[in-house]
Amino acid sequence: MIPLTGLITDLRTRNAKRVAVQLPEGLKRGTAMLAKALRDEGFDVTICGDACWGACDLALDALADADVLVHIGHTPVTPEENVIYIPFRQDINPDILASALPALAPYSRIGIVTTIQHAHQTEDMRRWLAEHGITAVIGKGSSRTPQPGQILGCTYAAAKSADADAYLFVGTGVFHAIGVSLATGKPTFALDPYGDGGVQEVSADRLLRKRFVQIEKAKTAETFGILLSGKSGQCRKELARRLAALTDKASIILIREVSEMQLRNLGFDAYVNTACPRLALDDQSRFPMPVLSPAEFEIVLGLRSWDDYAIDEIA
Repeated sequence: MIPLTGLITDLRTRNAKRVAVQLPEGLKRGTAMLAKALRDEGFDVTICGDACWGACDLALDALADADVLVHIGHTPVTPEENVIYIPFRQDINPDILASALPALAPYSRIGIVTTIQHAHQTEDMRRWLAEHGITAVIGKGSSRTPQPGQILGCTYAAAKSADADAYLFVGTGVFHAIGVSLATGKPTFALDPYGDGGVQEVSADRLLRKRFVQIEKAKTAETFGILLSGKSGQCRKELARRLAALTDKASIILIREVSEMQLRNLGFDAYVNTACPRLALDDQSRFPMPVLSPAEFEIVLGLRSWDDYAIDEIA
């Protein structure tokens, strides 16, 4: 549910007349309804139709013809003027945590982590677990994850700051939970609030085996493309330049949308990703050539050992 009253008040406080609206892929079906509601209030509305994967992917070019960009679904990851962020929140019943109690019982302190949809309920989760004999803690995030216990697929500060013996991720899928496991080195459990499979302990072993294969393939590469994102919250210029300076086989490629076709057309033997970390870890199957994380590239070049493997995060 989008708090329309608060949004309209904010827009009028800013004296906005022309409004651009951006929603992520999972919420785009609500765009027409939101646009009509804003038009009914007298605003000139432009819908941003390109794919959007988070607050790191703002349609800032829309501000060339709009006074304000309204970004639905996420909290800010970079400070931007004339952008209104409206996080998407979904309430869950804390009683779903009951299925996790047996798995969590052996640990003294459990770190609670989740995505923005449920971050407003982390204190409710902590209290519920305490009432059922589990000591739970909520870590402090970073500027990219301002809500208590909030994590992103590129940022696990809230997990690492929790000082826990194990972690419970509440949310859909297991990618974030695997990321917590890699970032902390601690046992991590995933609980899907909408599933019926109960809690499961995640393991990064399968992912690491796949990453090892890509690293070995990349060791024969004669050319490396260092992918530098043009997106507002993914552009890591200093990192891209540092990696490119490690070998004369590397070239920096400025790119906004990373796709199989684009990487094929560019023709490099392997790529090093400094854009969204999920491209290398979660999307490798889309690409016919290795797409490495910065740490994996250092392993390929012999500058880092496999034992020193680290998940890529955007600080």
